[in-house]
Amino acid sequence: MYEFLWHGRGGQGAFTAARLLGAAYSLKEDGKFALAFPSFGPERRGAPIRAFTKLDTKIIGDRSEIKKADFVVILDDTLFNESAFDELKENGKVIVCTKKILTDKRVITFDGVTLAEKILHLPITNTVILGAIAAVFDKVSLDDLVHAIKENMPVRLQEKNITVVTEAYKLTREQLGE
Repeated sequence: MYEFLWHGRGGQGAFTAARLLGAAYSLKEDGKFALAFPSFGPERRGAPIRAFTKLDTKIIGDRSEIKKADFVVILDDTLFNESAFDELKENGKVIVCTKKILTDKRVITFDGVTLAEKILHLPITNTVILGAIAAVFDKVSLDDLVHAIKENMPVRLQEKNITVVTEAYKLTREQLGE
């Protein structure tokens, strides 16, 4: 099972991204299953939230929160601190949406806000970060994400989100030297 732990703020779309990742993994192929769910207290814009995505080749019965993840995804860099490493499985990665450059080999940084503002005209980084995930997680392709966006987002939002996912994928691959 592959597990993703998402950290964001209310209104950033962390749960939407968690669901889209699950859809991208499971929609096109039989024998792939996904579970995505949020965890937050009183709902309000800007409050810290967590979301979870579990991906597997068998039905997922465990609906508990993820304690150790393959990927810890942080949409708002003010939520990033050393405790993110406590949430990682061995060989796991932290993906942080930030302009900062971090030199820890376990951390992948990506300036998603600038890209989101350029293409979406909003600082919402949830689909941006999905492009970065596809660049480093070989079980979900860019085509899978495009398919999930087309199946799950309103038509009026699809084109811009497909563009931002594609650009984020390309930029992350370039950043990693691939």
